[in-house]
Amino acid sequence: MSDTRLPDTGLADASLADTRLPDTGAAADVLRAGGAVILPNPSPLTYVVAATTPGAVNDAKGRPTGQEVALWVHDDAVWGELGTELALEPAALRTAFALLRDEQVTLLVPVRADARPSPWTGPALRDGHLLLFGAHWGPLSALLTGFPHLYVSSANRTGQPPADTAARAAAMFGPGIPVVDADALRRPGTPHAATTMLRIGSGGELAHVRPGAQDRAHGPDPEVYLAHLRAAHAGR
Repeated sequence: MSDTRLPDTGLADASLADTRLPDTGAAADVLRAGGAVILPNPSPLTYVVAATTPGAVNDAKGRPTGQEVALWVHDDAVWGELGTELALEPAALRTAFALLRDEQVTLLVPVRADARPSPWTGPALRDGHLLLFGAHWGPLSALLTGFPHLYVSSANRTGQPPADTAARAAAMFGPGIPVVDADALRRPGTPHAATTMLRIGSGGELAHVRPGAQDRAHGPDPEVYLAHLRAAHAGR
């Protein structure tokens, strides 16, 4: 999305002033050609696989081509486009945006029963919900701006844990898929994990679907994390 600030959520490394930004030129070339690339996220999130087609993401991960993948909603205009398909009340729509942008979770969002899914959103449909990811990390801004419509999934081959460093991603996926190395901007000593997955209801009700990086600090009971989110985003 167009705001490239690092969210003040503890998920991003706030010190970028004296660090070289990652080289994204090769990744941009591959994305333009329809291939998959491995991209970083701020700690404690892992690397991800991204592409302009869902099949490229699934092929890179070694899983069925038609498996659903998340939409990477990093662009404000794209979020606006999605609003016509989502079955969310206005307050819930604002909460969903905050969860995607600030909390950087993966979110299942209900789709209106009478909505006509666009060709772009169809591959992210799961049981009447769209699977969305919305992080926009500053070091990737130049690359993401050129690709408003991306599909994304954790950077792992089926059965393996998501890659938490560029070297592990390169070893897992091989030389055919470029890796944007941003380890210098991440926290190498921090335990990393894929995103927490939540589901939001039409009125803003939250449900925990999958544990991950965001809820880990709140203990084993997911309700503790959900209570934290409700308090943090109440009234948005």
